[in-house]
Amino acid sequence: MPAFRQVGEKQLPNPVLCMAWSPKRDLIALANTTGELLLHRLNSFQRVWSLPPSEYTGKEITALAWRPDGKILAFSLADTKQVVLCGVEKAEILHVFPMQNPVTCMHWMEVVEESSALSSFYNSEDESKLFLPKLPTLPKSEEKSDEIMNLLGEVRLNILVLGGDAGFVELYAYGMYKIATLTGVSGTCRSLSLSSDLKSLSVITEVRSADNNPEICYIQLDTGLLSDCLPEVTRMARKFTHISTLLQYLHLSLTCMCEAWEDILMQMDLRLTKFVQEKNTSTQVQDEFLELLLWGQSSPELQALLMNQLTVKGLKKLGQSIESSYSSIQKLVISHLQSGSEALLYHLSEVKGMSLWKQKFEPLGLDSAAIEGAITAVGSFSLKANELLQVIDKSMKNFKAFFRWLYVAMLRMCEEHIPPELNKMTQKDIAFVADFLSEHFSENEELFDRKGKYFNVERVGQYLKDEDEDLVSPPNTKGNQWLTKSQFTLKSPLLFPSYPRKSLHFVKRMMENVIEQCLQKPAEVIGKSVKQAVFLPLYTVPESSENTPRLFELPSLWNDKKAKMHYVLFCMPEISPCKLYLLRKGTDPNRYISVIVGVVMSIDLSHHLDNAEDDNAAAQSNYVYSCLDARFYDDEMLTVVLQGSEEENRRRVLAQLPLASTLSCETEFNWEPNLRLDQQSGAIPCQELVLGNQWRELESMKAQFVAVNGIRKVACVLSANLRHIRVFEMDVEDEDEEGAESQNVSADQDGLETSMTSQGQGEESVEAEDEAGEPRGAVFQKTEEHLESEEALGLS
Repeated sequence: MPAFRQVGEKQLPNPVLCMAWSPKRDLIALANTTGELLLHRLNSFQRVWSLPPSEYTGKEITALAWRPDGKILAFSLADTKQVVLCGVEKAEILHVFPMQNPVTCMHWMEVVEESSALSSFYNSEDESKLFLPKLPTLPKSEEKSDEIMNLLGEVRLNILVLGGDAGFVELYAYGMYKIATLTGVSGTCRSLSLSSDLKSLSVITEVRSADNNPEICYIQLDTGLLSDCLPEVTRMARKFTHISTLLQYLHLSLTCMCEAWEDILMQMDLRLTKFVQEKNTSTQVQDEFLELLLWGQSSPELQALLMNQLTVKGLKKLGQSIESSYSSIQKLVISHLQSGSEALLYHLSEVKGMSLWKQKFEPLGLDSAAIEGAITAVGSFSLKANELLQVIDKSMKNFKAFFRWLYVAMLRMCEEHIPPELNKMTQKDIAFVADFLSEHFSENEELFDRKGKYFNVERVGQYLKDEDEDLVSPPNTKGNQWLTKSQFTLKSPLLFPSYPRKSLHFVKRMMENVIEQCLQKPAEVIGKSVKQAVFLPLYTVPESSENTPRLFELPSLWNDKKAKMHYVLFCMPEISPCKLYLLRKGTDPNRYISVIVGVVMSIDLSHHLDNAEDDNAAAQSNYVYSCLDARFYDDEMLTVVLQGSEEENRRRVLAQLPLASTLSCETEFNWEPNLRLDQQSGAIPCQELVLGNQWRELESMKAQFVAVNGIRKVACVLSANLRHIRVFEMDVEDEDEEGAESQNVSADQDGLETSMTSQGQGEESVEAEDEAGEPRGAVFQKTEEHLESEEALGLS
């Protein structure tokens, strides 16, 4: 009976370039050559959703990483040099940030170190909820605004590490805030692993040697400042993540306001603008309306246009839609812009308080002057939002008065009954109508350049234009006592500058730039503190791997959290094709004083596969295997894909290798510092291959790569052509009947999937995952109540 149970198989239409298991659930993310991101469930490899490529994000996905809580998926794009954070529940893009270089690899880790200072912070982190109201959800995108808040994730610090060409390495706390920009790393990053105690960062790079041959090297960077100042780093990063999330929230709020304004413009274009354009008399529309207002008489042409083009019904509908849009903009400003600005001021004020505690936060680069500038910028944004409220209030009064008056005038033209409550006009109402006519039908030179003879509705819209130009109709500041005071008072640091001639968009962009500058200083300071502790050239890149997707290539990195060790797993096919090598290095670069840099050992793959039930066991004893791919299943086990070395035996095997005997090897390896590892491989201590019954032959499949998750006890094997996938549960044995049934289910699913579009009805939400994604044949069965409670916790 073969080991591991196959639960799914697929022939995919496009080659897979990246694959990564969720750390919390039985979900695997795949990225293919078309730039499509796919999420599949373990059972029968059922597709949950797909995110098609777009010009906005990009089409060349180069790396994937899951946030440790499994709720956010990060992926990088080479063509647009961007990193995207995607919500797992609904395949929504939540956050996008640009990079200077294309990202080639990424790693998302969670800090496991504990301290009393951190415990108190975890308990008090949500203090802001006591002082600030909950931010209201956004209209038309309520789900997305809730997802934006989920960007914060858990309080415990997690860090997204990004690597690229030319030694480009950056660290992002909570996946949002750039906490360090590293310099001094040579070559192109191939793999990254930040230790969970934050003491060091392991990097695998490809470096061009003196003779221009590509070499694989291992670099260990000392990130001691992060571990030494972990409570301070966590507090600072959490605050800046709050700030980044609020900026995203304000951006979405402003987008909703622009959409509401576009609704007004659409209605205007359909009605009044067309009405003004079709008027072909020498007199101005404004004059004819004023004549109608003053004398109650209109020209035949104006009367015809009003009755035929606008109509009484159309005017009433137009008035209602414009009033509704204005109200929407007004609510967005009050509920969202002002609430978000208040929250921003709160968090920035707390950061300023942190920056004044110089003993704790000055080593991390917190600059109180820069933070003060950010607070001032947010204050200016709040003032501009308040100014817009006043403009909206005045415009709404004018609009209402104008439409009410014109509605009555058109009823008179139709000789219809006029309700008594509409027939009364005060002097103030007449002034509102006159203001409306002068503002919105104006044809002065300033407006002529931008609007010509069109109906002009720029009074509110000018604030929502993303332009650097000054406002066409700035607010009237005559009689404003604040502006008549002395210049000394106006220049006081206690007052926020108002920028009366700039739009809301302009002030928002200015605020974002100032806050971004405020965020950058710590990243530079922390980045400069990171020093290279170890540099080990391992081997030259074999020619046979030139066309292999770099993401799947060995070496692979692993961080043993309990033992506080970095592991590097790699092969040297040109030197020793039948050996698998393991490099071990402590996470604390300062632990060892000697120059000897770690321990290297190897596993000899020329061993028979022990299987007592197989009649050909004796014949198998001469088999020699080479390693195609190897990944850490957990701290004590490797998952490998092996291939027979002889021409007559090219079968592929999926196996689990226990590391106990290899790690217990006490033979010392004296590394010659002037030589590459492959030049002294003969001296590396070697252990025999121990398989037991933890292996399975992969029949009818040219297997090449594997992705595993030891927590969920699952593995996904990918073929050499990158299209054929098999999924296994690793802690149960396969049964022939169940195996045949799973293959039939898989075949049915194949037929279903080919008939579906990328977002077809066959796709499901993650919420619909059966029993929290638990394997039905799992060794440890759970009751239905436990499963439901676990799913509720996982989605909260």
